[in-house]
Amino acid sequence: MAADRRARIVARIVAAGGTPSAPGPLCKVAADIIGLTGAGVMVLRDGVPQASLCSTGPVSALIEELQYTLGEGPCIDAYRTGTVILEPDLAAPASLRWPAFTPEAVDAGARAVFGFPVRIGAVRIGALNVFRDRSGPLSDNQHADALVMADVIARTILEFQAHAEPGAIAAELNADIHTVVHQAAGMVSIQLGITVGDALARLRAHAFGVDTSITEVSRAVVSRTLNFSSPEER
Repeated sequence: MAADRRARIVARIVAAGGTPSAPGPLCKVAADIIGLTGAGVMVLRDGVPQASLCSTGPVSALIEELQYTLGEGPCIDAYRTGTVILEPDLAAPASLRWPAFTPEAVDAGARAVFGFPVRIGAVRIGALNVFRDRSGPLSDNQHADALVMADVIARTILEFQAHAEPGAIAAELNADIHTVVHQAAGMVSIQLGITVGDALARLRAHAFGVDTSITEVSRAVVSRTLNFSSPEER
């Protein structure tokens, strides 16, 4: 059955104008084949978002950005736990697991979100996030399709990375990588004498405090209009 699902997914990718190793159609194929409203793929390293492989539209892109800025959400949890994360009723969840992410995602139109780890064996690479504009659980077929889709995505990312410089993100991911955030985190770590991980946490906290995205805050740091070592930012 898994082989049949994989063949159907690869055929759909080719029909969408891509190849099994091209990032462009992967998210659209994921949303279409699983039968949901939209999809996005986040690449992570050591629990920290590194890049967005693709997204299907403004809401999916916002869901990715919210998780990147807030450090919480279905992709983050799916990566950290290595398990599937299911939230069939985001507007009225049984427990509020993402207090910052949830209201923003609901306002954007998401009513159900699902995170699937993107992994090869024990090696975690990222997560596939799919959402729907109405509440409700996944069917067994949708769940099975999403698992196979996540595996196809994992193998695609590994193929990209096989041709990248050691420690670098593959060129195919660079169009959506948050380069400015990593640059800003490095600058803040120097300004405050803290680790890059702690600097990223400071960027997130600042973005949340001023109700903007971490990308916008990072641009301000890189352009030197925002300095975390100045007295007003301490």
